[in-house]
Amino acid sequence: MTLPVPSLAHVFDVEVALGALEDHGATRAGHRRVIPIVGGRITGALEAEILPGGADWQIVRSDGSIEIDGRYSARTTAGELLYLQANGVRSGEPAVLEALLRGEAVDPADYYFRTVVTIETSAERLATYQRALFLAVAERGADVVRYATYRFA
Repeated sequence: MTLPVPSLAHVFDVEVALGALEDHGATRAGHRRVIPIVGGRITGALEAEILPGGADWQIVRSDGSIEIDGRYSARTTAGELLYLQANGVRSGEPAVLEALLRGEAVDPADYYFRTVVTIETSAERLATYQRALFLAVAERGADVVRYATYRFA
């Protein structure tokens, strides 16, 4: 028996507005940073407004790469609630990562920023979203994260 080879299909795009970085320093889990999520939009096959109150809980590894753990809620135009979680990694050359931290514009091709996105919802018409995994290719701006999301098929 041969396992199927997964393919990717673009589904939606996300733009997350970020608050000021909170640097918690060295904790028992590692160098902890928290970046509040203050709003944003989801567009494409899924349309929703990102609600304030989520955050990206990060661990900065000793090599400078960052473990991403973003969690936030969104509301569709029909009023349905979604919970999204994005787990992944952002890595690159030290000078590139430092430029991103300073809020400078950096070509997304110059660093690696990928997450796996999962979705939870009680909305029946959106149930297929919570039965799939999504791969996101992301870029970091001064006060925003943008990513294109693809469904594993």
